[in-house]
Amino acid sequence: MKTEKKEMFTFNSIPEFHRILGIAQPDHPLISVINFEDLGDLAPEVSEKAMYNFYMICMIRKFDGKIRYGQHYFDFDEGQVSFFSPGQILSSDDNAREGWILIIHPDFLRDYPLGKSIKNYGFFSYEIYEALFLSEKEETILNGVADSIVHECRTNTDQFSQNIIVSLVEVLLNYADRFYNRQFLTRKHVNHDILTKLENILADYFESEKVSELGLPTVEDIAAQLFVSPHYLSDMLRSLTGFNTQQHIQNKLIDKAKQSLAATTLSVGEIAYQLGFSHPQSFNRFFKSKTDLSPLAYRRSFN
Repeated sequence: MKTEKKEMFTFNSIPEFHRILGIAQPDHPLISVINFEDLGDLAPEVSEKAMYNFYMICMIRKFDGKIRYGQHYFDFDEGQVSFFSPGQILSSDDNAREGWILIIHPDFLRDYPLGKSIKNYGFFSYEIYEALFLSEKEETILNGVADSIVHECRTNTDQFSQNIIVSLVEVLLNYADRFYNRQFLTRKHVNHDILTKLENILADYFESEKVSELGLPTVEDIAAQLFVSPHYLSDMLRSLTGFNTQQHIQNKLIDKAKQSLAATTLSVGEIAYQLGFSHPQSFNRFFKSKTDLSPLAYRRSFN
């Protein structure tokens, strides 16, 4: 017997989300802060897989349940923040919980610089298992900003309200950026393991025939081998070394090019093809942009 495939629910508006949750309508139709303690049993549209077309920032404490993201379920303990951009698919298997969720429709930010710059906050592209773990002090700070957003939505509806709320959202995002940087630094032993594995992956790649056959490895391929998301990997590397993943790949390419120029008699064209360049001129431009020397000038410096 053929079973009918159930269509995935899509949330396009915050009032609709409130209605499905069975809670009071938001004070503003384009932004809302929901306390998890106010929620009862979740409706099927929320507990099952659904798409959310707005930004969501979830601060979760003592979450007695699991959230599904993609093909994986994840448990939460205390003081963790996750960030979701519009179009992401989530489902929740929940029981008792504490915390809050800030929901922002893209239209709320559209006429502000943050409407474009919010895409520069890489943590909206992190996987859910790359959540931000908060100290007690950090948690208090984010809770305070969220409370200020709630207060502004409820009590001060005037020509200044949206400007102030958008500013508060940006303050929250900047604090999250700072706290993630702290997390990268305080987890150095874990992150240095990732850095070592990255160096080994790149070394093996450039010593093989892959680079001439396939060209440079992509950031996505490297991140997949390290079991982290591309944005998380780049942000973590930038925090530790000052270089993102793409720059690490390019630095390794330059090291390999220098080695070939200094230690072999291969022509510049042959080295270019070995390193995956279709045209020697492209290799020349790339090498000079990174070293301020042409490949031939670099080789002559060793003679």
